[in-house]
This record gives sequence, C-alpha cells and structure tokens, in this order.
Amino acid sequence: MRRILLTFLIFLVSLKIFGQTELRQELENIIATKNATIGISIKNIETKDTLSINGTLNAPLMSIFKFHIALATLNLVDKGKLSLKQKIFIKKEELHENTWSPIRDEYPNGNMYLTLDQLLRYTVSHSDNNGCDILLKLIGGTETVQLFINKQGIKDFTIKLNEREMQTWESFYINSTTPLATTEILEIFYKGQVLKKKTTKYLYQIMVDCSRGITWMKAGLPEGTELAHRTGISDRNENNLRAAMNDVGIFKLPNGNHIILSVYLKNITEEREVTEKTIADIAKATWNYYTNK
Repeated sequence: MRRILLTFLIFLVSLKIFGQTELRQELENIIATKNATIGISIKNIETKDTLSINGTLNAPLMSIFKFHIALATLNLVDKGKLSLKQKIFIKKEELHENTWSPIRDEYPNGNMYLTLDQLLRYTVSHSDNNGCDILLKLIGGTETVQLFINKQGIKDFTIKLNEREMQTWESFYINSTTPLATTEILEIFYKGQVLKKKTTKYLYQIMVDCSRGITWMKAGLPEGTELAHRTGISDRNENNLRAAMNDVGIFKLPNGNHIILSVYLKNITEEREVTEKTIADIAKATWNYYTNK
C-alpha cells in the first residue's frame, strides 16, 4: 500500500513539474525575441506553486512604487496617525505641469481640499504623479516608505526619489526592485500581514479599480477577471530606448485561488504596442496554465 501511495505521489509531482516546464517554455518563447530584459515572478497564493524567470532582475520601479507608498500611508492610518476622511489642502503650486495628473486636470487652479481617501484613489487607481508626491510629503518622504518596506522583510527594494525628482534618464533607474521581491510584498499584503483587515481590503479594491494599463496584463485575462494591479512606465530617451514598463498584481481564478504575477521589462527598444502585448501574452499563458491544470 505504501509503495502504491509513493508511486502515486511521485506521479503527481511529475505532473506538476511537467506542467511548470511547459509554462516556463511558453513564457520563454514569448520573451525570447523581444528587445528588452524581462523578469517574471509567479505565485499561486493558496497552493504556494511558484515560477520565476529572471526573478532577481534589478528593475526600475517607476509608478509601481505607488503601491508601496500606499502601504506606508495606510500603516499610518492603522496607527491612528492619519484618517481616510481627513482633508488635505492641495496648493496650486503642487499641481505641476508636464506630468500625468488627473487631479490637476480636474482642479487646474488648485487651492482646494481632497480627503486622504481621494488622494489615495487618484494615486493608486489612476497613477496621479502629483498626488503621489503630495502623499510622500504627508508621510515624511521616501525614507518613510523605505523603512516600512524593509521592516516587512523585503530587501530588494530601493526608493530615493519622488515623481518630481525623476526628471532625467539616469534617475529612472534609482528607484528599483525585483520581480521576486514584488511577489513577496504582494503576498504578505494579500494575507493581511502588512496592514489591518479593513485597510488591506481597501487597498486591494482601489488596485482592482486601476484605470491604467488596460491593454497590458488586464488584456491577457478573460473579461471580468478580478485583477488588483499597479502599472509603471518610463519615457524614452533620444535613442528610442525605454527604461522600463511594468505591471504587477493579483488575479483571481475561477476556482477561487489567487495568482500573483509580477512582470518587469527593462531597457526596451520595442514599440509600446509590442511591449503591451508581451505583458498581455504573459498573463494569458499564466491564466491558461492555472485554469487548465
């Protein structure tokens, strides 16, 4: 009986390894011909099934760091130092031009109040760069975020510049992380090990409400799939090189399991549409693997 059970267990393990080999090969085929350095990290939260390709790639964070900033901000809410209902005065001079900012577009004259809840939604759901820097100023700067993320046991994470300070090509590479580190922080966040239950649910939902990157990871998943994610993209330099394009998040499978997918592309010379499709194809391959097992 023991021999039969052992044989069966070995068979199950072999099926899992074979399946992962197929997924790994498909992902490698997707990225092999792309003119970019690509890092991928995948984890099934419930089964702990993992896969990574270039998982330790040191990649520019870009606007992915708005997730980490939100974590540090909501930690202060948990401690009672901030409130989602509190009003924050937004000065006109804080609404800088020549940057992505729905707040500025809606309130061009500034000098008005937004609640912390509104500011977080503009920053996380809609990637507002001015909102991001106002949040950072409110919580004590990038140092606050760096210390908080490190305290969660995340080592491969660096944040030194806000959005306004990322004005030069070299500055794009200063804030950085890895696909594996991103998957790790997303997992402990989802499990409620970073924030309280209420603030965890709140941040997860405003990530589900993300209006950016519709043709990226989201496009590779079936319509209606629950996806809580954050995107990030840099400009190009004079040589048509894009420093980074990233999409990281958690999507829900039909069986109720949750998949973390962290995708970072670095030093890209492909057209934007090609890069978007690359991320979508990675998401699609991951979805197909976990739904056809």
